[in-house]
Amino acid sequence: MTDPRLLAVSDLHVRHPDNRTIVEALRPTSDGDWLIVAGDVAEQVADVEWALGLLRERFARVLWVPGNHELWTRSKDPVPLRGEQRYRALVQACRELDVLTPEDPFPVWDGPGGPATVAPLFALYDYSFLPEGTTTSEEGLAAAYAAGVVCTDEHLLHPDPYPDRAAWSAARIVESERRLDACDPDLPTVLVNHWPLTRHPTRVLRYPEFALWCGSTRTADWPVRYRATAVVYGHLHIPRVTWEDGVRHVEVSLGYPREWQPRDERNGTRVVDLLPRQVLPA
Repeated sequence: MTDPRLLAVSDLHVRHPDNRTIVEALRPTSDGDWLIVAGDVAEQVADVEWALGLLRERFARVLWVPGNHELWTRSKDPVPLRGEQRYRALVQACRELDVLTPEDPFPVWDGPGGPATVAPLFALYDYSFLPEGTTTSEEGLAAAYAAGVVCTDEHLLHPDPYPDRAAWSAARIVESERRLDACDPDLPTVLVNHWPLTRHPTRVLRYPEFALWCGSTRTADWPVRYRATAVVYGHLHIPRVTWEDGVRHVEVSLGYPREWQPRDERNGTRVVDLLPRQVLPA
């Protein structure tokens, strides 16, 4: 066995059979490996429980943050909870599986590349990543609708009891900052959020208007402010590593089969050999 590693993956979307096969193949290389699962495991709670339960059996520790897909509520969903209630039900399901969430004490990674506080976060988005030529969220959304770029969240991600998703995001950002402010100031952090914490990763989107549903300008200073040695995110389905202000930002998504299968063929790779991605040691 090799030395322990802090690993990460996101956007498993296990309702797709090919993705389910990938999840079944994810295994640690050390008894001490931790796994971050950075959102969009599935849309139905039972599928989330299946995937996280399987991974928790294999990895020494598993940490989960919600993505937008876990928070969707379809009309025939067997768990018809919406908004905050749905999120809290997912947190409770994770606790029953011994999977850490944004509502639990932040653990400290003491393995190679550490020590570092690993902070699972849920910040959502507030429509502040505006399309070019717009100055308000209302203008941005109007431009997105005019371009035919509208995230399914507008129909399925309900913010109850908040008046809208931006208000829910604002509350989550305040809570996240409270938690991060209380972290040991002498330790670096690994910040984990489904949505990117800065605007930069969205600059390569094929449809730039989609950035509206990808984060908040209010989190842009977190990587530096909270001493991040790495930022882990997903959502974009563009796996890569970028650097901002000396901080490594790692997009760790699997994505849909229609995305990763052509990429494997084009690059001569096997996604199952690339995942999960190593966060620490760097």
